[in-house]
This record gives sequence, C-alpha cells and structure tokens, in this order.
Amino acid sequence: MAMTDDSDAGAHRTHEETAHAYDLVIRGGSVVDGTGAPARRADVGIVGDRIVAIDARLDGTGRRELDAEGRIVTPGFVDIHTHLDAQLAWDPVASSSCYHGVTSVVMGNCGVTFAPCKPEDRQYLAELMESVEDIPRDAILTGLPWDWVTYGEYLASIDRMPKGINVGGMVGHCALRQYAMGERGLGTDAPTADDLATMADLLREAMEAGALGFSTSRTYLHKVPDGRPVPGTYAQPDELYVFADVLGAHGAGVFESASRIGEGERDDADVPKTRAELAWMGEVSRRSGRPVSFGLTQHDSRPDLYARVIGFAKEENATGAVVRPQTTARSVGVLFSIDTRTVFDRSPSWKSLREMRNGKKMVAIRDAAFRAKLIEEAEQTPPSVDVDQLYVLNQGADRDTARYDLDPEHTLGAEARRRGISAAACYIELLLETDGGLVCSYPFLNQRLGAVEEMLDDPLVTLGLADAGAHVGQILDASQPTFFLSYWIRERQRWSLEEAIRRLTSDTADLFGITDRGRLQVGAYADVNVIDFDGLRLPPPGYSYDFPNGAGRYVQGADGYDCTIVNGQVFMEHGQHTGAFAGTLLKNAAAR
Repeated sequence: MAMTDDSDAGAHRTHEETAHAYDLVIRGGSVVDGTGAPARRADVGIVGDRIVAIDARLDGTGRRELDAEGRIVTPGFVDIHTHLDAQLAWDPVASSSCYHGVTSVVMGNCGVTFAPCKPEDRQYLAELMESVEDIPRDAILTGLPWDWVTYGEYLASIDRMPKGINVGGMVGHCALRQYAMGERGLGTDAPTADDLATMADLLREAMEAGALGFSTSRTYLHKVPDGRPVPGTYAQPDELYVFADVLGAHGAGVFESASRIGEGERDDADVPKTRAELAWMGEVSRRSGRPVSFGLTQHDSRPDLYARVIGFAKEENATGAVVRPQTTARSVGVLFSIDTRTVFDRSPSWKSLREMRNGKKMVAIRDAAFRAKLIEEAEQTPPSVDVDQLYVLNQGADRDTARYDLDPEHTLGAEARRRGISAAACYIELLLETDGGLVCSYPFLNQRLGAVEEMLDDPLVTLGLADAGAHVGQILDASQPTFFLSYWIRERQRWSLEEAIRRLTSDTADLFGITDRGRLQVGAYADVNVIDFDGLRLPPPGYSYDFPNGAGRYVQGADGYDCTIVNGQVFMEHGQHTGAFAGTLLKNAAAR
C-alpha cells in the first residue's frame, strides 16, 4: 500500500493545503462496508474524524492518500468483550488488539471493574481482578492513577488518558456490591433495601456519566483470592431486576452476564438451572427494553449443551426479549511455552527452568546432560495434560504461522509418535528447532471447531469473549478477528467476506449501542482498516515482560493489516504504531 503525505503529522494547514478536498483519501480498495452489502470498488474520503464521501472515483485530492488497490477496506473492528480496564493506563495502544484491526473496545465485562471504588477498597478490587482475570495486582495498583471514586469519575479519568483506540465500559456488579455492602456482598444473604437503593443510585450515576451498561458474574468459576465466589454470584433475580429497571429508565445500555451455564447439572436432557438462567435474562430484557448478552462455549463434558442454550434464548426472544449469546471464533486454550509453563513442570528439573529468565532457559536446555535429565524425569512423571490434547501451534514447514485448527495430527503426542520418541524428548526437539519459540495450546472451552461453526452459523450469536487484556499469562484470544478472517473466511470459505466483516463491526457495535461506528458510510466516524486479505497471517504468540514491575504477558501480532485508522488518523501501519492517539471515550447514546 503506497502512501503520499504532503504535510507533517500534526502541522497546521497552510493556505495551499486548504485546497485539498479531504484530509485523507483511501483509493481503489474493495469497500466492505460492514452492513453485509456486496463489496464494491470505491474511494473513501475523510475530513477530520468523519467519512464525508464514498464513491467509485473521488475527484478531489487528500492531504494524505492511501493506495488500497488489491486491498479490502473495512470499518474498524468492535470488540465487545475485553478486560483492558487496567492495561490502557500503561499501554495506550491496547496491544494485542491494535494489531488485529480493532478500533473500539468494551471493558468492564464479567462484573469486575475498578469503579465505583472507595479509596480503602482499591487493593481489594485489584486483587479481585487478578483472581478472576489474571491481571497482576501490583501492576494494577501502580499502573492506574486511581483518581476516582464514582464510575463517572472513572470514565473521566479514562477520557483524560491518551488512547489509540475508542474505549467504553460497563459498571460491574462486584464493585457495586463491595461499595454498598462490603464483606456482606460476598455471601448468600440478600441485600437490604438500603443496599439495593445505594447500588441503584451508583448504577444510575454511571449510566448518566456514559457507561455502556451493567455486567455481573454468576459462574462459580470466578472467585476472590480466598476461594469464595465473587460478589453477586448468589444474587437472586429480584436484585438483578433492580439493575434492569435502572437501564430501562435510562433507555440505554446492555446487561452483560458471565452466566451459570450447565453448572451443577449432569444431564443434558434436564437442565432446569440453566433454563432458569435464561429465564431471568429474558425477564431482565423484557422489563428494561434492553439487550442481554452472555458468554456461551462448548465443552466435551456437555458436548451439546450450547445448542440447547441457544434454543432457550430464542424461546425468551419469542416473548419480547433480546437475549444474545456471544462466543469465540476458535477454542479457548491455555498456552504452554518455555516462558510460562510446560506440561512436564511436575518434575524438579523442569520446575527449575521456571525460575530462569533472559535466555537462560534455552542455554540450559542446550546442555546435553541437562536435556537428558529433563527427559528422564519427565518420562517418570505423568504430564499435567494429555499430550494428545496439546496442540502445537507452530509446527511443520511454516513455523512462523500459528495454527488453531485443532488438527489431531498437530498434537504433541502425534508428533512424538512420528519421531519415534517420548513426548518430553519431542518437546525439547521442537524447542531447539524453534529457538525457544514453541507454543502449544490446550483447549478447555470450544473444544470442537464444529461446535464453534454451528454457533457462529446462527445469526443470534455474536462474536465476543476475546478477553483482550485478561489472563495475560494463560491465554491470548485478542487475535480472534485475524483468525476468523484467515481461517473461517479465506481458508474454509464458510461465510462470505461481507458477512464476516458485518459480524466484526456493525453487529457488535449495534448490540452495545455504539453509534456511528461499525459501518463505512458518509457521516460515520472514520474508523477504518485497509487489509491485505490474502496476506493475513498469525505468527505464534510471544512472551514479553513489559507490564509494570516487570510482569510478563503473551503478545501476538499479525501480518496483513496495511493500515488501521481511528477517528480519521492513521493509528497503525504494517503492525507499527504511528504515534497517533485519536481514540475517544465511548458513551451510551442517552448520555451524549
């Protein structure tokens, strides 16, 4: 993609420059506008932060011009399920999302937020976030400014931060309960009338300040550091309806839930608890007039439950609700690498590797005597997961590309059998062949891509659960848009390109009430991707110690994104940040 630029970034316009019709023109690309309409060759003209013209040929010139011949031109992607609440304070480009065409994100999912927050509760909320979302507590405490008490003050703080992308947030049930109830909020006792009034007032303040909605956690999997379920887990429907009524009175916002799907039930044919979850969600939507969004995944222990849940959602929607499941485009897998964990870490010599940094692990592994010890110990101790369920992401002829297709021939066990050696010996060989860059994935959710395909084939299901900013040393699913486009659309040709872009843009934007984004149309904000569709590629995730206090996390880039534009400014070019911070705070429509 060629670019011309007749002015320095940030410079004031001269008299000559005002003769240009546009600040930016994207020429000759295949415009996929986010609505599902057929792609068309067109130029896109941008002035300031808005798209002002889309035509087969724009006559006027731009101060900057991008040659998009042979490229697709799409709206910026809208990611509705992130936990970037802390990371944005020290990483304003929002990596890894920024590498995958994402221009707008929603934070505050799963009931966990940093506001409202009394000063004495800061450590508690930081520890809660670490326990639920694997974001280091110390990084949170030192990296955030903590210059707020109310959620509105928190949004004002986010607004002041430099941002490469657009950011909105929901207010979390955990924070509301902690503020109103303290320690009592963790128990099974119902809140008092005063507690409910306080939480309703806090949510009302948040919505008036611009919150995109309310989120709660119902799953027993989310726990505070001492092992108890997070505040709000035991909330009864009457409490949840109070929050629904606030959203209804405001006329805006989404109700989002990390729901209790299949928990405490063993028989797929009889799931009354799961049906009850969908029932209260349906009632929340009907009485508030607002949509409800919840996470849905498949697991081999209950292989067909996801299909029943989608059916339950449709039953609720048939009586006036808007209940929409969201799922991922691939499996959710724990990442195993020499930087974080291996499946052989139960053995003493393997444990010793975990304490090494700065290349010392591979130095040790290259020592023949130490390798022999590693193999011997591993062969005497069962691995922590089944090596026939551990998928090697960077294997075969193209080790620079990560594969997430769950091909049984790409497991560590299969590769070990091909080589005629033990799994541990194979793992070490692969480490040496990749110079330590080997990454394996153990899928624990969406364990069958066929189930993912069925879920995504239903228009009721939205793309979500990418969890950008969360589980930083465990998973990395922020690259979901690139996988969705490169695997499901280019490789499998499962859906049309136009439908895929709609799912990544207007579908998610509309669900969360993010207006004037998610579509390429005149008058919309100029959030745009210029993509080499044929060149889209996912390299394996890498591990970087770039969080506050030297904490580490997985990072994953992408090839194929020529340019990502946010509010009319070129934000990313070929995977590199340009220095632009044009991102803005997203607010619900009633608060603007």
